Amino acid sequence: MFYVAVILGASVLIVLSHFLVLPFTAATLGTLSLSVALGVVAVIAADGIGALILRRLTPAAWYAPHRALFRVSRREYRFYRTVRVHRWKGLVPELGLFTGFSKSDLASTDDPAYLHRFLTENNYGAVIHLQNALCGFVICFLPPCSSPAVWIPIAAVNFVLSLLPVAVLRYTSHSLLHLYERKTRDFAA
Repeated sequence: MFYVAVILGASVLIVLSHFLVLPFTAATLGTLSLSVALGVVAVIAADGIGALILRRLTPAAWYAPHRALFRVSRREYRFYRTVRVHRWKGLVPELGLFTGFSKSDLASTDDPAYLHRFLTENNYGAVIHLQNALCGFVICFLPPCSSPAVWIPIAAVNFVLSLLPVAVLRYTSHSLLHLYERKTRDFAA
């Protein structure tokens, strides 16, 4: 619900900010509102399509927990603690329903196979959201959104809203990876 409120609020601000420099008319209001609405829908669609492509075209082995790319350093983890991810992570929607694996609750802390899947899904999510953050600019190629005053703020909001899940997923994976490694050692012994 937080994301919906931010998106709607940002959309209204984008439209209203235009009237600081443009004369207010019903036609202008309608045109701007339509451009912003199309831009928001387009960036959400681009995020979804990008996620689907990444999910379908890259093997799960690339996102395995042991991959060095996905290790969270102590310094990075301290940063997440400094920005208090644990306090606001509940505001970030968990969209595991699209993959059939929810990460909103840790169902088992004892099963190494489950922890491996959880970490793999975490890593997929982090890469997908990072891709979404960086690729939001594609809406600038759509004629109704080609005005920089429309696509730049929409892409900026998309950038921030896409990086928040990356922080949550990386924050979570730090502790989870240590648990997974301990359970794997215990299981092997």
